[in-house]
Amino acid sequence: MAIDFLEPVSSRSTIQDGVYRQLRHALMSGHFEPGQTLTIAVLAETFRTSHMPVREALRRLTAENALVVVASGSAKVPTVSLAGLNDLCLTRISLETLAVKLAAARSTAEDRRRFAALMLEHEDAAAERNLARMLAQNQEFHFAIYDSCGSAVVVQFIQTLWLRFGPYMRMLSNYIEPLLITGSYTPSSHHRHLVAAIEAGDARAAAKAVKGDIETTQDLLRRLCREEVGNSTPKRKKKR
Repeated sequence: MAIDFLEPVSSRSTIQDGVYRQLRHALMSGHFEPGQTLTIAVLAETFRTSHMPVREALRRLTAENALVVVASGSAKVPTVSLAGLNDLCLTRISLETLAVKLAAARSTAEDRRRFAALMLEHEDAAAERNLARMLAQNQEFHFAIYDSCGSAVVVQFIQTLWLRFGPYMRMLSNYIEPLLITGSYTPSSHHRHLVAAIEAGDARAAAKAVKGDIETTQDLLRRLCREEVGNSTPKRKKKR
């Protein structure tokens, strides 16, 4: 199976770090299906490397709970569950509301202009029905704000949570894609509320906006998780 969103590793960075960074970004962006197996051989061929840097990258991602080791030494993307979704969203809300509160106080005028520009780029991607660009812009928008909060520790933990949220992002993108194609998908208004709150220096409103953004996604994913569990549950045979 070809993995066409990964590229051969650049010679400007170490091979091992290059493989790790690309896989980490792909997982965080929801490029892999929940439960998908990532084999060392296929990844090594995709990156045009030996097996060793791929094996080490998978080991690091497993240590971050982004992947699960399987018997062959390859790795698997975690499956989704209601309990896992609720746990991740609870923690995301705690940390991401903290980050935007800090950003409301610490971001510069230049930062705020960038937030507004990224918000519009995300909306443009949706209008163009470009799912890949829309997801990339969503991530860039959020982390531009989080990076301006002034706490490297908070940002690092948020990155880890988004990494573990990857399988749910894939489920979400699978749902959104057909809506985007037909033009029936409308981006959430929470981004606009978030930008306006930070521009006004209103930490409470900023926290409310990002909380609403996460909870809206969580509500949709709860339904999708229930459907996933329902479809995968073996049906009992009727007694005669």
